[in-house]
Amino acid sequence: MLGHSSKLNERQGLPVAQERDKDVDSKFWATYDKVSTEYDDDFLERANGDMGIILTFAGLFSAVNSTFIVGMQPNPGDTTNVLLLHLIQMTANGTNSVPDISNLSSSTGFSSSTVWIQTLAYASLAFSVLAAFGAVLGKQW
Repeated sequence: MLGHSSKLNERQGLPVAQERDKDVDSKFWATYDKVSTEYDDDFLERANGDMGIILTFAGLFSAVNSTFIVGMQPNPGDTTNVLLLHLIQMTANGTNSVPDISNLSSSTGFSSSTVWIQTLAYASLAFSVLAAFGAVLGKQW
């Protein structure tokens, strides 16, 4: 049998020593493939879990931040109430007396601290949505 095996190897053009080296290389690459697959699977599992955490955090933060942004907006009901009061005065006094509505302005004077706070709130909302978008792309990939 041993002679038959060496004849087969000689027919294929491989001496017995090269055949043994090929077996060692095959074992190395098989082991490498197994270890790298385990490492990659573990890495992907951890990354997928991290993306889920980021996505959850970004969603919750965006919801809370949006609530604060809505709370900081001026009350549009105040302008509506003043305009209704002027309409009632015009109706009661007649159409000839037109009340002065120049004090009504669409742009109210905000302090610089309010402008900075709203700017930071909108910027943090934008970055939170961007982080959520990145997490969704990461999970889809």
